[in-house]
Amino acid sequence: MTASHARPEILRYTAFSADPAGGNPAGVVLDAAGLSDEEQLAIAAELGYSESAFLTAPPEGLGGEPGRAFTVRYFSPKAEVAFCGHATIATAIAFAERHGAGELLFSTQAGQVPVTVTQSADGTLRATLTSVEPAVLDAEEKVVAEALEALGWSAADLDPAFPPRIGFAGNRHLVLAAATRARLADLDYDFERLLALMTALDFTTVQLVWRESETVFHVRDPFPVGGVVEDPATGAAAAAFGAYARELGLVPEESVLTLHQGADMGRPGELRVELRAGDARVRVGGTGARIPEATA
Repeated sequence: MTASHARPEILRYTAFSADPAGGNPAGVVLDAAGLSDEEQLAIAAELGYSESAFLTAPPEGLGGEPGRAFTVRYFSPKAEVAFCGHATIATAIAFAERHGAGELLFSTQAGQVPVTVTQSADGTLRATLTSVEPAVLDAEEKVVAEALEALGWSAADLDPAFPPRIGFAGNRHLVLAAATRARLADLDYDFERLLALMTALDFTTVQLVWRESETVFHVRDPFPVGGVVEDPATGAAAAAFGAYARELGLVPEESVLTLHQGADMGRPGELRVELRAGDARVRVGGTGARIPEATA
């Protein structure tokens, strides 16, 4: 940090859980004005979370409520990323704790992302982001085969009702569905091999899913491109999965899905995915909590 400006307040929040020990932790800097790219990256590396979010003034003409529209940039400890769902939720919760619930508008490298924060009667805050326009793309057989080899899965481990696809809602995610909960629970993959595949094809995570019931799913997200084995709760992947499930007719066009993530790695979280008829964009919401400094 240069001597020309003071170090900003650096917050630590988890997303998709009201328990600081659950969900996915993120760094949040609500006023990153004056921070260089290098300083933002250094803060993200110091925190060591999969992503940290940095707010600055909005671009001209963004719109939104005065004082509630911002440019948001996301950094992993290694590099800047275009979009991060859990850091968006964490940032919205952190902002609302200081400035109240309501509407926010974030300008990200992936596009404009509106966020609504509501407060329940018991004071619990819940943030819901609206994704950029999603897309669902075919996954080549050789790509799926290589992913299965890296994961140590066989074709028989897949649920035939959920064909492999690439989902996009700000980032690209390869969607693979496990036939059993036991298969999903047993995650032990070739880190370097999966990293190479994902890097070559610009995949942010592999979205592994298992269907418990019509609208309840369990998910896991290998994240070697972020330098970690697994992401605890992945908002962008949840949005991509919602688009995937709707496009393939696996859920009704208008649905509310519950995704459970993180339990297998000791950080349980819950993501709410809302699909609306006539609206391609996907809404992903959840709670959040500040992480005490002593346990950060």
